[in-house]
Amino acid sequence: MELHGKQLLGADTSTEGSQTFTATNPASGESLQPEFHEATDAEIDRAMHLSYGAFTPMARTTGAQRSALLEAVADSIMALGDVLLQRANAETGLPLARLTGERGRTVNQAKMFARLAKDGSWVDARIDRAQPDRQPLPKPDVRRMLYPLGPVAVFGASNFPLAFSVAGGDTVSALAAGCPVVVKAHPAHPGTSELVGRAIGEALQQTGLPRDAFCLVQGAGNAVGLGLVRHPLTRAVAFTGSLTAGRALFDASAGREVPIPVHAEMGSINPVFLLPGALAERADKIAEAYLESVTLGVGQFCTNPGVVVGLAGDGLDHFQEAVAKQAAQAAPGTMLHAGIRRGFESGVERFTSISGVKVLATGGTADSAKNEVGAVIFATDDLTFVAHPELSEELFGPASLIVRCTSPEKMAQIATRLSGHLTATLHGTARDLRDYRGLIEVLQRKVGRIVLGGFPTGVEVCESMHHGGPYPATTDSRFTSVGTAAILRFARPVCYQNFPDDALPEPLRDKNTYGIWRRVDGQLTRDDC
Repeated sequence: MELHGKQLLGADTSTEGSQTFTATNPASGESLQPEFHEATDAEIDRAMHLSYGAFTPMARTTGAQRSALLEAVADSIMALGDVLLQRANAETGLPLARLTGERGRTVNQAKMFARLAKDGSWVDARIDRAQPDRQPLPKPDVRRMLYPLGPVAVFGASNFPLAFSVAGGDTVSALAAGCPVVVKAHPAHPGTSELVGRAIGEALQQTGLPRDAFCLVQGAGNAVGLGLVRHPLTRAVAFTGSLTAGRALFDASAGREVPIPVHAEMGSINPVFLLPGALAERADKIAEAYLESVTLGVGQFCTNPGVVVGLAGDGLDHFQEAVAKQAAQAAPGTMLHAGIRRGFESGVERFTSISGVKVLATGGTADSAKNEVGAVIFATDDLTFVAHPELSEELFGPASLIVRCTSPEKMAQIATRLSGHLTATLHGTARDLRDYRGLIEVLQRKVGRIVLGGFPTGVEVCESMHHGGPYPATTDSRFTSVGTAAILRFARPVCYQNFPDDALPEPLRDKNTYGIWRRVDGQLTRDDC
């Protein structure tokens, strides 16, 4: 499939703008063809009008129809074969093995939401039947279900060119809800984005659903993204990226005449707490797993463990020695693009300049010409960490800070001072968990996922996963971007009172034709009313 660099506007393509950009191979600096056209204001407007026009027919589709669409999306992505993997490798520098696994995750996500849509129970149908003879007042017939929001603007993430991009969890969960989608492709992998976008278009055509339910626009700067968020027909936004960019989109939404929800995941330091019993038992094994987590994907994960907090003593000494030894043997890796590398190097300089922070260990020698960086492990004490809030900010890349605490109370103080994060991790024995129960209670208020005995990288895509957390990790900690609950971001409740049965949406009618789970007069059932 030959790339053309155009906007994908439903069944049509467009190149109205004269401004263009190209992707760059981060490992070689080579410019990759073709040129991609920056979307104009008119093209953004057209994309949103097409999406809005597709909303009513998409909202009327059955769960089975949406399921068929998502199955077709998965099949169309797989049909791209090695062409997709090779282009993604050229644009991101990510190894083919990693990209093959990520393609599998992307396809499986689509199929997971296909199953959810087909089952249909996610609409949370609630029925309270009328009681006309109730005293002192009759009870009306009241029925409620979730209804799709409308056109959703999705932003592709740089660090997951497939799983958090054009056909990632945001897009497939929005389509499963019945929402049309306009994707803003990430400028670091525009070719990968075009390939997947065209696959989604083919899936829409194959299943007979509106082609205008999906559009893809390109842009290297901020104007295209802000244009999507500010457009009056946009009803929700999904974003994964930096705090600066996510907050800009959130603020743009707040400045609209009619604000809309912005579901932004914006980074996290994912603190790790090493409790004394676990360090005494297995400091070496924890150190090995920790360094693997820090360097996985060259540290370019939102769940990278950026801070480790431990109690001063022999156990923590042993842990640091093991980490230093293993870090020195860690090979450097190519980052996704030069901007991320420069940001990482700037962050390392910032940490190094703080009095009381030392470099505990560094990885192998990196070649900047190949956009490489090596791992950097810092160490400091609790007083320095508390005195410098910037040490609590995310340093995106293969870096982490070990904080030595003088008492359990200091560990709890650090936990209390933390802002919101995606995850927190504990390494502890059964006795540790009893002794540090207060710490766990603090962490419940600070994060969306607490990991015991492992590390947070490697987010399981499953029904019960919650990938979100209090601000600034995300803009709304009640929602997740991974797992089937992600669909709830793109729906809202609609209540119908005293409607005749044949005027109600199918899931709320007396006869349960879809066989979904419904709450009828307070009882969960699949029976007819």
